[in-house]
Parts: sequence; C-alpha cells; structure tokens
Amino acid sequence: MLLERKTAVLHGAGGPIGGAVARAFAREGARVFLTGRTREPLDAVATDIRSRGGTADIGVLDALDESDVDAFVDDIAAEAGSVDVSFNLIGFGDVQQPLMEIDVEDFTRPVTTLLRSHFLTTRAAARHMVRRGSGVVLAFGGGGPHTLPNLGGLKVAFDALEGLRRQWACELGPHGVRVITVKTGGIPESIPTEFEGREAIEAQIVAHTLLRRAATLEDVGNAAVFAASDMAAAVTAADINITCGSVMD
Repeated sequence: MLLERKTAVLHGAGGPIGGAVARAFAREGARVFLTGRTREPLDAVATDIRSRGGTADIGVLDALDESDVDAFVDDIAAEAGSVDVSFNLIGFGDVQQPLMEIDVEDFTRPVTTLLRSHFLTTRAAARHMVRRGSGVVLAFGGGGPHTLPNLGGLKVAFDALEGLRRQWACELGPHGVRVITVKTGGIPESIPTEFEGREAIEAQIVAHTLLRRAATLEDVGNAAVFAASDMAAAVTAADINITCGSVMD
C-alpha cells in the first residue's frame, strides 16, 4: 500500500473530488482527516471509508479561518505524530461570466479564496513537515498558457495558485517538503446531475482533449496517491497533468 502509515489532511473532503481522493488515500493505507464546513457530507465519506476497513476522522472548520486551520492541524500532529500529506480541495464560489460583465466581487472571490485557503492550509501543515524533514503539499486546479473566454476569475485564480505553489516549493524544498498541483481539464462526474447544461459542459470538456475522454474521479484519486507517495519522491514544484491532453505542457 503506497501510503501506509501516512497521515493525510484533506480540506474540502466532503465534495465529490475531495471524497474521491480521501477514499483513494485510505485505500492505500493512509489515515485520513477530513475537513469541511458541513458535517453531513464528511460523515458520508468517512462512513464509506470505514466500511472498507480504512481509518477516517472528521473536523468541521472553515479553511479560510486562520485560527481554526492552525488548531486543527496542530491537533492532528499531536495525536497522529505527523502530518505527511496536506491536500486542499475546497470550493471557491467562482462565477463564470465575460470580464466586461462580471461584478468585481464575483471576479475577485475565487482568487482571494484560493490564495488565502491554500496559504493557510499549507503553512499549518508545513510547520510540522519541516520539523520532520518530509511531507507533501498538494493543490488541485492548475494554470497554464491557454484559457477560454467567459471564465470570470476562475483561470486567473488557478494561475495565481500556481505562483503560490512555486513559491512554497522554493521555500520548503530545502526542508524535504514537496509541493505539487494535480491539474485536470474538468471532471464531469463532479457536476451535479441536475445542473442545467451539464451535458453541454461535459461535451465541451471532452472535445478539447486528445484522448476523447475526460478525467474521472478515479483518475484524480490515483494521480493524487502517486503524487503523495514515495514513488514521486523526486517530483516537486510541478503539476501532474491529467487533462487527457486538453492542456499540453
């Protein structure tokens, strides 16, 4: 098992992507700590993990709250003895509209939400990782040179997140801590079935790929397991591209 005896903290673990990663981590032997602002979806993920023989704990907190994040991660380190993996998968409330039409608050919200939450969750985990001389920080999203119209602040936020990832990797690398982004071109499975226009969005995602398919939740979980494991020990300051060819590096 690739993550045996590892302790992993997943922020935003109640969502479909966070839940998939949490299940994959637990399947590979990690003890997972699931966080989010609402308990019910966290309970569902934790129950599923435990039913399969995994170990999952829950913490209800806001990843934008500095004191909550610090206290929760400190408690994990004290109880489990280490924080080996930190993965931020929180939603960020983006509104996708043309820049000429979008409200300034709607434009800046994903940028400030992503940067603040990733800064806080990474710093909280890194304090403990640096002491041990090892650890992995994972982000979800990813930027790149290409974009599409009418995304509002979404792509800008992802690009800003990549800048933050590079900065953390530069400063944490000498302490043995790796920082990686898992980059997708969109996960149709994560879109609610009742969401208006879901089929059109999925078709657009697939149309931009080279493999003529979109990444699945299972793909995300498997990529995250690899990134967090010792098999990726030489990988940092990079993204793992699972866009099925929609974004070429």
